[in-house]
Amino acid sequence: MCLGIPGQITEITDINHKLAIVDVGGVKRQVNIACIVDEQHPPEACLGDWVLVHVGFAMNRINEQEAAETLKLLQEIATFQAEVSN
Repeated sequence: MCLGIPGQITEITDINHKLAIVDVGGVKRQVNIACIVDEQHPPEACLGDWVLVHVGFAMNRINEQEAAETLKLLQEIATFQAEVSN
């Protein structure tokens, strides 16, 4: 099973190599955005986009509501696991 974590693109760091900074829950990471760019949506248009990040790649764009719902569910899972572990 693969898990994509929602994050928001806050900076385009290298247009030629399609690299950007994504804020994932307050943690900023460099990711490759090659999977979400094309002629209609070039790298510079990705600033502010919400994306699902998996192993250093932005796999697809999602809307802000989907991102918020997913982050909420991930937090609930983490809370549940912490309770079960104790």
